[in-house]
Amino acid sequence: MKILSVVGARPQFVKLAAIADAVNGRDDVEHVIVHTGQHYDAMLSDAFFADLKIPQPNYNLAIGSGSHGKQTGAMLAAIEEVLEQEKPDWTLVYGDTNSTLAGTLAAVKIHLPVAHLEAGLRSFNRRMPEEHNRVMTDHAADLLLAPTEVAAKHLADEGLAVRTRVVGDVMTDVCLRVAGAVAGNAPQLPEGISASEDFALATLHRADTTDDPKYLAAVVSALQNLDLPVVLLAHPRLRAKAADAGIALAGGSLHLADPLAYPDLMNGLQHARAVITDSGGLQKEAYLLGAPCTTLRSETEWVETLEDGWNVLVSDPAKIADAVHRPRPEGQRPPYYGDGTAAKQTIETLLAERR
Repeated sequence: MKILSVVGARPQFVKLAAIADAVNGRDDVEHVIVHTGQHYDAMLSDAFFADLKIPQPNYNLAIGSGSHGKQTGAMLAAIEEVLEQEKPDWTLVYGDTNSTLAGTLAAVKIHLPVAHLEAGLRSFNRRMPEEHNRVMTDHAADLLLAPTEVAAKHLADEGLAVRTRVVGDVMTDVCLRVAGAVAGNAPQLPEGISASEDFALATLHRADTTDDPKYLAAVVSALQNLDLPVVLLAHPRLRAKAADAGIALAGGSLHLADPLAYPDLMNGLQHARAVITDSGGLQKEAYLLGAPCTTLRSETEWVETLEDGWNVLVSDPAKIADAVHRPRPEGQRPPYYGDGTAAKQTIETLLAERR
């Protein structure tokens, strides 16, 4: 069986690491990797392949940035050429990015089977480009690989139950493996922050956070005025948006750092007193590793993380401080996201469902 994985962004590289590990050494699976180049910065791309020991892509399309339409269209044309050449048994798409949608459309248009890994997540926020990507992908794909029972219910509600299989969350596989490997290492922190003191890790990148200068300024100000140091892992897009708006990111409690390699990020989560993010994947990683999370959104795809207060949603910058300084949750963290074998279950499902 030939599986062709289409990836392009940091969370997808993490999921890809689990799949690549699951097929390693198997003689019944050929795995072709297509990197669209959606994330092309070395720390957001190359480092993940090296740190997570992912095989180098068979194809790097080097699409780069651009508007949604321009980027998706360029990917669609380039991926179609690869698919015509490779003719995989499954085109495997991951998550909710423009790479996901482009890979799906390219495959279904030429009648090649598509499987969507991390199917069924819903924020129910139609302003999010990711929501459109994931919904359209789910309705076009032939096989929907859901990470949780909640995701499977969403798919059933949309009439897609017959195509749905619950396999668990492949990011859990990688998160737990990597976190165990780096446990006990000193975290990488900017100058002026001590690992012996409480600190928070923060990431900001979604358009709803960054594209309104007034709102972004209010969020940055709230972080700068927290009563504990905050390490802001500043995505290139955030830096550009802040610079365009004349917003100084560093200052007060806020310390800038470049995005961390995945093992270093998992290590940082295990030491952090708090996590502040608008990311999807980081909410879940914080939950898995026991770091209380404040999510700067009004909704989350990972609703299970809200149980017992491990994750709270905050859209008003004036309420960030209270959320971050809330007492540490005492509730349990049930294994909603699987037992670390989701990638193996994914491969077995693809073999069983092969046409």
